[in-house]
Amino acid sequence: MECCVRQGHWPQRISANRVRHRPQTIIRLPIGRWALTGVLDYHEFVRTIIEPFRIKSVEPLRHTTSEQREQYLKDAGYNLFQLRAVNILLDLLTDSGTSAMSTEQWAAVMRGDESYAGSESYYRLEAVTADLMGFRHVIPAHQGRAAERILFTVLCKPGDIVPNNTHFDTTRANIEFRGAQAIDLPIPEAADTQSRIPFKGNMDIAALERLIEAEGAARIPLVMITVTNNSGGVQPVSLANIEAARAVTARGKIPLYLDACRFAENAWFIKCQEPGYADWSPKQIAQKMFSLVDGCTFSAKKDAFANIGGLLCTNDDRLAEQETHLLILTEGFPTYGGLAGRDLDAIAVGLTEVLQPEYLEYRIASTAYLGRHIADHGVPIVEPPGGHAIYIDAGRMLPHISRGQFPGQALAVELYRHAGVRSVEIGSVMFGEHAHHELLRLAIPRRVYTQSHIDYLVEAILTTVRTAFAASRSSRRLSSYGTSARGSAPW
Repeated sequence: MECCVRQGHWPQRISANRVRHRPQTIIRLPIGRWALTGVLDYHEFVRTIIEPFRIKSVEPLRHTTSEQREQYLKDAGYNLFQLRAVNILLDLLTDSGTSAMSTEQWAAVMRGDESYAGSESYYRLEAVTADLMGFRHVIPAHQGRAAERILFTVLCKPGDIVPNNTHFDTTRANIEFRGAQAIDLPIPEAADTQSRIPFKGNMDIAALERLIEAEGAARIPLVMITVTNNSGGVQPVSLANIEAARAVTARGKIPLYLDACRFAENAWFIKCQEPGYADWSPKQIAQKMFSLVDGCTFSAKKDAFANIGGLLCTNDDRLAEQETHLLILTEGFPTYGGLAGRDLDAIAVGLTEVLQPEYLEYRIASTAYLGRHIADHGVPIVEPPGGHAIYIDAGRMLPHISRGQFPGQALAVELYRHAGVRSVEIGSVMFGEHAHHELLRLAIPRRVYTQSHIDYLVEAILTTVRTAFAASRSSRRLSSYGTSARGSAPW
């Protein structure tokens, strides 16, 4: 197995629909100025990246009419979180807890030890995390935000400052609930959603140094780096950036933490884009990431394929004792942390499966396939395509809708009204005054949807734009944008 980084060489993926009509057509997937090429060489002459699994159990999808969807929207007050899931065709609201578990995970569920204390399920999870993450203390919680609440309750006090490359909404909320201030320090290049550079999720290290000098290390109980940078358009973070942050925090004796929800996807980007790591396995890269920090929060609902669960990890014995005491008050005994034993076992298996190169290659390629197909037809996305989601720059696409009128939410409503697809606004609705952009996120659940679902999604997005906004100024601007920047727009 080999991972190469080249410019101007694109991995290939074939669309079944296009092959049927145009047998010679090959779909190309450029990923910014960097391309993932020659990653896994299973077949000498077949380059199509396929789903590395087969389907054993299926769940039916319900088709609805446009009239029905209009009524559902009215009943929900145009809040897509209030829609009933049965009335959604493709649910891209989140990738959290929505994965399809594997046969090995379901087998592990049957092995779950539901003992209140000393569960073997916990010790199996502890063994996996010790090998992968290397922390002395691994504290389970019912999900990632519960781990955040415990961490910030113990570490933060009013007036404190917590820097991050970009805080997600629950992270920011848990910090601010303690009276502390959450500060985003993305690199300047992240401000341009259209720039195609690797590792746009990096933290601005110079800005971090200036913040520490201006405010003093005593006011900063920890520094966090989110991998991948979800609110920053799901952009990856380089190992060099984490190492640089480690050097800065070490000088100030400030703990450095990862929000490690999508650590495996981030590791794959490092393997394929950061010089020096092409021959490393995703697990080795992940181990190095964790070795550079003092602790982490982790939602097992993302890069562990689990439907519930989270972890709070640290190397600090005193801190772990305080966190465990708080855990008992609200989550449960330290060997189950609010989870069933079967959930702990499912997480343990998922942490192993998520680092399989075959899975990660497919995961990143399938997301890039969606991103390139809509971007090359004029839909502005956060470039380059990231890991678990594609972000549409709704503010750029719909300039006639002001930030106060929520362009991302308007686009989300139209996409459901037109095609039955649920997405989520990442902008002023979610972050208020802290929003950097007005985005629409299309989060792809892991191992759930197939190639034809993604092809439907591409068509749904393009036709939604064409039909819903044909008469608006945004449509004329988008058509011009597509013609000048991406080639001919389809409308």
